[in-house]
Amino acid sequence: MDRFVWASGLLEINETLVIQQRGVRLYDGDDKAKFDLGTLLLSTHRLLWRDHKKHDCCIALSLSQIIFFEEQAAGIGKSAKIVVHLQPVSPNKEPGPYQSSKYSYIKLSFKEHGQIEFYRRLSEELSQKRWERISVSQPMQSPSRSQAGKVRAAGIVGIERKLEEKRKETDKNISEAFEDLSQLMKKAKEMVDLSKLIANKIKDKQGDISEDETIRFKSYLLSMGIANPVTRETHGSGTHYHMQLAKQLVEMLQVPVEEQGGMMALTEVYCLTNRARGMELLSPEDLVNACKMFEALNLPMRLRIFDSGVMVVQLQSHNEDEMIASAVETVRNFPFNNQQSNI
Repeated sequence: MDRFVWASGLLEINETLVIQQRGVRLYDGDDKAKFDLGTLLLSTHRLLWRDHKKHDCCIALSLSQIIFFEEQAAGIGKSAKIVVHLQPVSPNKEPGPYQSSKYSYIKLSFKEHGQIEFYRRLSEELSQKRWERISVSQPMQSPSRSQAGKVRAAGIVGIERKLEEKRKETDKNISEAFEDLSQLMKKAKEMVDLSKLIANKIKDKQGDISEDETIRFKSYLLSMGIANPVTRETHGSGTHYHMQLAKQLVEMLQVPVEEQGGMMALTEVYCLTNRARGMELLSPEDLVNACKMFEALNLPMRLRIFDSGVMVVQLQSHNEDEMIASAVETVRNFPFNNQQSNI
């Protein structure tokens, strides 16, 4: 933090604002600095931090002071950060908030996200080094009164005002878009409920509809998906989540498993389930944990693991001895066996 200097908050001549991000806290190495929450601005020449409450409190760091920087992922109760490693302090440094520091790096903590785009834009500026394109010998003339007004208008306050107006317009457009999306989701739920009703009617009147038409319609129902898929956001995590997920899996898989003869490979169950869930995809681990709850909840299915390691979902009513006996009887009654016995 001893590389920062006090700043007026105005952009210099030939300096351009690149990006700004609200809700950024500064760290002196691993220690929290006294600069809690503010707006972090990246220009073609500097990093500037401005306090949210005290608008006259502004500090700046020249981009030429940065050696390299890296991302630090967010953790439990911790925000994502960008760690900036700095050059040694210049002997003729201007006054700043810190006279000395035991660290050679700072951390930028993003409380309101935005670190990914900020990291990308900072990378671009450091690779382009646009601050070096202005000649050092170029005289900086003191502006006249009218020029000073123009410079001040182009300062951070004016830019922040324009960006705030643009942000409000964007928020308005997003709100309108989500209103349309909410209406679409409402209609989608109505369609799913309607599809279930029609599916029950098809089941009651199976003989009046051809097999091809039934299969085609069932594929349409599957494409519509589950109306209210069980998620961690709606049912928490851990055992309760897997219990609710197991109940929904049985409800969805009952008919497909019956049509498969009472048994379905877990890989097929995984594909069928995620296809029906749409955007709320299920991980393989959650699927296995949910299937393990079938028997504990006395549901009509169970997870079976063969000696080879293959896992299947099986109906509780599925009797393997009866299936083997039926298969043997079918083979015995096959015409080929009768022809051999006659020979």
